[in-house]
Amino acid sequence: MSVDGNPLNRQGDRLMARLGLLDDAPPMFASGIVPNGGVLLAVPVLMASGVFDVAPKVYGSIGPAFYGLRTSILALLFMALLRIKRPEHLKEVSPPDLGRVLGLDRAPEMKTLRGKLEQLAAQGKGLEFMRLLAHIRAKEHANDLAYLYIDGHVRVYNGQERISKAYVMQRRLAMPGTTDYWVNDQHGQPLLVITAEANEGLSKMLTPVLAEVRGVIGDQRVTVAFDRGGWNTKLFKTLVKDNNWDILTYRKGSTHRVSRKSFRTHKIKIDGREVSHELSEKNVRIGGLKLRQITVLGKHDHQTHIITSKEGVPAVEIAYRMFERWRQENYFKYMKEEFELDALVEYGVEAADPNRMVPNPERKKIDQELASAKADRAKLEREYGAAAFANKEDQRRTMRGFKIANGGAIGKPLREARDKVTAIEERRKSVPTRVPVTEALKDPPVRLRTETKRLSDTLKMVAYQSETALVDLLRPHYRRTEDDGRTLIATALQSAAELTLSEGELRVTLAAQSSPHRTRAIQALCEELNKIGARFPGTSLRLRYGVAGAKV
Repeated sequence: MSVDGNPLNRQGDRLMARLGLLDDAPPMFASGIVPNGGVLLAVPVLMASGVFDVAPKVYGSIGPAFYGLRTSILALLFMALLRIKRPEHLKEVSPPDLGRVLGLDRAPEMKTLRGKLEQLAAQGKGLEFMRLLAHIRAKEHANDLAYLYIDGHVRVYNGQERISKAYVMQRRLAMPGTTDYWVNDQHGQPLLVITAEANEGLSKMLTPVLAEVRGVIGDQRVTVAFDRGGWNTKLFKTLVKDNNWDILTYRKGSTHRVSRKSFRTHKIKIDGREVSHELSEKNVRIGGLKLRQITVLGKHDHQTHIITSKEGVPAVEIAYRMFERWRQENYFKYMKEEFELDALVEYGVEAADPNRMVPNPERKKIDQELASAKADRAKLEREYGAAAFANKEDQRRTMRGFKIANGGAIGKPLREARDKVTAIEERRKSVPTRVPVTEALKDPPVRLRTETKRLSDTLKMVAYQSETALVDLLRPHYRRTEDDGRTLIATALQSAAELTLSEGELRVTLAAQSSPHRTRAIQALCEELNKIGARFPGTSLRLRYGVAGAKV
């Protein structure tokens, strides 16, 4: 209970926190119009995500404090939904206005919130926090897990620290950065994100990433879809036969074109959409594994070869699921633009795994030396061959005579070049291909700190999932949901709202939207949320929503 009677002046509670008698300030609301009060629309779906139940189990209490765990988590989620993309941007936001939607007189400011993030990150439990939230989502959306998409996303780093480089596809350039591997469900919703130790490729990261996924979804057989970066025929056999996964990817490498006569038009209705492709299918053996190859005929007779181990599913659905990878790319694009996914949340570096095996730089030097020696040998062999071809038989009738005549000018240098190549190859055999990273680098290996970023990514995932849940509730009431439903939700969340306290309820009345049909749609959404009957976290206040001027 608060010791303050005025929701707009919480000095008493701040004193209690300073005395060590308060772990988190209880929310208290004052009636009135609040800028950005529409963000309270997200509270019911945020509560359903389980974030306020999981956080105390993982992190316990971070008090005594006025801004405790619950308040800090809610503030970070509201910031994401309001497009306050990082703590530094709080400088541009009125603390009293943002505090009103948190039930406080003032929201935590930049330095305070960064301190809370560091305090949580110091516990090193970000991955556990993410796993538990993913487990809840997997149980509630089990039907969306038949197909999972896995892809890497590079966060480019422009600072002064020397960290490993990653290939950035958009720029077609290797740049300093960190590679995160995201797992999204068949509708593009995020489930997990795993940071690679040193920008390992997808083929190496599939095993640890899928081990994390298995811990979340259990033993059910799921199809994992990925691009050609994950192509590894030995790994495919392990995944399909030993680990109970099905694979879905594009075929890598050259292959024969399929005859135009073997294509047939296939149609199906999936997820409410009519899908049609010209397809040809055959069975192939790759790496000792029997797989289906489905070839899609596109524009200008372009053929796309899809490989899968999944049986009992029409070929047209396999093609549809493979091409649905664009949902994951759209997720990256949206999160980067709207939630600033690639923002540097925390400065500084941490030690990387010192036992990680990397290519041996000494072997690379020997490879360069060997390549140079082989080039010299090849040049002398060409000269020797040209001289042999030009040999006049009336002067030297036998090869023996040619060798005697050219033994000093060409033969001796060629023998020395061949001996040099043989010696380098022998020396190369004794040099290991890979060595621990501490032997390869003079300076200890480092990477960007990951714990705060992992916590930030987890909360941004929750915010995105909550935004999606609101879009799904809006869908039956707004015909243009596919086109701009998410934009309408984002606008509503940033709308002003009037707060009213009445008989154990917190009434949230949003301002009318930009047009009557949008106002009606948000009013219908409010009615859906009222059926949930959610309470504001940390209080017994039941939330009730409406839109000013809307007909009920």
